[in-house]
Amino acid sequence: MPEYKVKQGDCIESIAQKFGHLWQTLWDDPENADLRKKRKEPNVLLSGDIVFVPEKRSKDESGQTEERHRFRIKSATSMLKMVLIDENDEPRSNENYILIVDDEIITGTTKADGSLKHSIKPNAKNGKLIVGEEQDEYVLDLGYIDPITEISGVQSRLNNLGFDCGEENGKLNTKTKDAIQDFQFQYGLEVEETGKIDEKTRAKLKEIYKF
Repeated sequence: MPEYKVKQGDCIESIAQKFGHLWQTLWDDPENADLRKKRKEPNVLLSGDIVFVPEKRSKDESGQTEERHRFRIKSATSMLKMVLIDENDEPRSNENYILIVDDEIITGTTKADGSLKHSIKPNAKNGKLIVGEEQDEYVLDLGYIDPITEISGVQSRLNNLGFDCGEENGKLNTKTKDAIQDFQFQYGLEVEETGKIDEKTRAKLKEIYKF
């Protein structure tokens, strides 16, 4: 049975491109039902997850011999979606930005809700976003965020939202606990003295972070 062991930075779309599939082929395969149930999101996997990769199937098309035929192949792209907010939790609306993904340079303006959306290559790993008149710069590690069920996934999201957890090492250390408590206080949740990551905290974090 062909299987692929997920590495840090992988997602279903990048794995599908590696093996010449559309991402839906992998994600919807019955052999990956447990993975779908566990991870929920095709683009948020954990290093060590196992993805079943089916054999590629050939497809026959009819056509007259000695004639030229044109076939259109579906191209695989991923969608990068972001919502930008300021230190007051207000959306960074109508701000000009430059998005650099690998060698591609994209310019645009954020929507009223601070969002932006662009198609990128499924295997893109590195990016940079430059926003506003002050040229605020953000480094993008594409595909590197862990599932929210993992401590490392919570740390990544909190760090990106400005709640400093320090190193995203999957350990519930003092700095991470402090960041969790700050997040709970800011969003009106019950502040756990132990810094516990309860389901209400995870749900609110997912709501704020969007995934």
